[in-house]
Amino acid sequence: MSFGIALSVRSRVRECTPALFNQVVDAEQTARVCAEIEDALERVKRGEMSREDFDTFKAEQKKQLAIFTPHAMFPKGRRVNEDAVPSGLSMYDVDHIPDPRGYYQSMIGDKAGELGIVLAHVTPSTEGLRLFFVVPEGMSLEEAQRWMSRQLGDVDYDGCVKDLARCSFVVPRDYILYLDEEELFKERKPAIGEDLKSPTQRIGIANPDEQGNKNENNELCFKGIPYTSIISEWWRRNGGEPQEGERNVKLHKLAVNLRAICDNKREVLMAVMPRFGLSEQELKSIVDSACKEEPKGVSRVMQQIVSALETSPDPSEGGENDADGDSAFEHPLLRSGLGRLLPLGLKESLAGVPVSMHMPVLCSVLPIAAAYADQVEVEYCDGMRQRLGLMSIIRGEQASGKSVCKNAVDVWKRQFDEEDALARKREEEWKERKKARKANEKAPDDPKVLIRMVPVTVSCSTLLKRFKNSNGHTLYSFGEELDTLRKTNGAGSWSSKYDIYRLSFDQGEWGQDYNSDQAESGVVKVAYNWTMLGTDGALRKCFKADNIENGLSSRILVAEMPDSSFAKMPKFARRSAEDEARIQEAVTRLRSYSGFVDTPRLRKVIEAWVEQKRVEAAKDIDRVKDTYRKRAAVIGFRCGVVFHLLSGCARESKACLDFALMMADYTLRQQIAAFGEALEGQFTDARNECQRYGANHSVYDQLPPTFSMGDLRALKRGFCGEAALRKIISRWYRDHWIEKTDKAHWKKLSVEK
Repeated sequence: MSFGIALSVRSRVRECTPALFNQVVDAEQTARVCAEIEDALERVKRGEMSREDFDTFKAEQKKQLAIFTPHAMFPKGRRVNEDAVPSGLSMYDVDHIPDPRGYYQSMIGDKAGELGIVLAHVTPSTEGLRLFFVVPEGMSLEEAQRWMSRQLGDVDYDGCVKDLARCSFVVPRDYILYLDEEELFKERKPAIGEDLKSPTQRIGIANPDEQGNKNENNELCFKGIPYTSIISEWWRRNGGEPQEGERNVKLHKLAVNLRAICDNKREVLMAVMPRFGLSEQELKSIVDSACKEEPKGVSRVMQQIVSALETSPDPSEGGENDADGDSAFEHPLLRSGLGRLLPLGLKESLAGVPVSMHMPVLCSVLPIAAAYADQVEVEYCDGMRQRLGLMSIIRGEQASGKSVCKNAVDVWKRQFDEEDALARKREEEWKERKKARKANEKAPDDPKVLIRMVPVTVSCSTLLKRFKNSNGHTLYSFGEELDTLRKTNGAGSWSSKYDIYRLSFDQGEWGQDYNSDQAESGVVKVAYNWTMLGTDGALRKCFKADNIENGLSSRILVAEMPDSSFAKMPKFARRSAEDEARIQEAVTRLRSYSGFVDTPRLRKVIEAWVEQKRVEAAKDIDRVKDTYRKRAAVIGFRCGVVFHLLSGCARESKACLDFALMMADYTLRQQIAAFGEALEGQFTDARNECQRYGANHSVYDQLPPTFSMGDLRALKRGFCGEAALRKIISRWYRDHWIEKTDKAHWKKLSVEK
């Protein structure tokens, strides 16, 4: 007997041969997965990835690898100790060594045969060495471990390795340092204390097609729902993932509730249960303990979770509520299940929200989340310090479901509302005392209360007063109707509000000066975040051509509701009391931060992103993209800072970096869609446009030898007006770059560039 092999999910083990062993070792997937792990480790060494993120990434990647079972074969196909047929082999781990290959050469080298080693390889993490060796006659597995430790100079050994069901991940051929195939597959007697349960012992391997119910992403599923999604929802409804000191208890409770939908099979539970740093043996003990309890069927909580996930739209598929075309933002992060990656507060904001509305809801709550973290200062890529100024507009046609954003913001603003209610009461009492005083009495002193939630229709004078009493805090407004704001500011105040909003992005100074005691005067720093909902028509009226160019449009985080034309009614679920409590916990966490927060990894990825967009804009001669990319990067960066603060991590996680890049992409795309055409119309005339083409022929070069206006329009992506396109054609024709071939086509000529 030699050893067994099982693949990925490890639910079945079947007979293996040397040919099959070589097949899995030489498999392209084996090499790819290990290469990705090795690349991630290099990023850790360069400081681009945290050790915590690497460990999580490594654990997920290793699930794609086949596994060895060197201690035993499992004739019944289940990798459990009671079914094990011992192989007479054992494995020995030397973990966390900087140079596994050098260690092998110096400590073992030519002595491999003498030590009974039949296979030696670098582990998938490239941070350890694994030895498969023949158990010396008369020894148990544990005694064999101690014996090998002495041969290697009393190196510490893993006591859990004595478990018969212990496994080892397959590695690619170039990770193997030593292989004696004949000895590896040789039948031999089992170690002492292990029963011989079969007269003929063979090697085992699991067929990938026998790994249970999987989806197209190779994830184990129950009723088409990935177990990862079920477990994520379980944590959300049951107090979150285990904290220090509660890991085993929480994992046991999870296993008890999962086993009913795993058909009470230990091997399936072992495959889907999260590890949180547990060894295989430790997790197995938890699973065994959970499975000893009397089965009681699917629990009520698990039934609710499965039912909720069954009715939720699948992020990987289009549905009735998904928008088409440019209005649908199908970022890979969204399609991979955004909710599972979000930190405290943001994750709960999406509870019960259809996937197609996730981005509008996120964009609606990010400004108020940033307002709570108003004592935080961060450094941007350009070396300047910033505060977290964010403004968002959620646009969508009538009855498009924008109220889902209001519901989320209502939960987030509770602490503001509670504190402002007390402050407004004090202010009202002061007004009453002032009003009731006698003519010769001195007016009571203004209490100068801090009120942070102001209506979007607030007058400039009152807003100035609120700023003066803000004590360095950020004010916040939520407006349900953008059109109401426009109408109430029709008497000249709207232009002033535009100035205030524009200055608030970077906390610039604003003020007014009147020779009257009745009017508020002064100069203040503008710290003002807001969220507004509105239709496309209201957006166009508020942001007319002359207001697009002034810079406010590039400072707005615009989100678009999915197109609801002729669509079925979307289905929402109620946000639980626990979800709302966790949002309040997130608010408290944000308010606890103050001072400078350093985010070097975030700066680095945003700097790379904005440079990438600069190159793209230059190649396409796209001034609109070049204009909007700069502040889209700032908005993405600030959203990433909010994510980082909510996550509570010491360093920015990979999920945080991905989120920031996603928000930058989304911001740029939505700004161009909402304001791009208007901004394009304000740029220089066709002569300057032609000169830009002369400096960079990217668009000209991309046109086919014979082209039409449609070809040019497609390359300009709809952001250049028809009149401008005709003038460009006219300039090219005048400069002898092209000649007309028929009514609708032109031919490019050979020109010196």
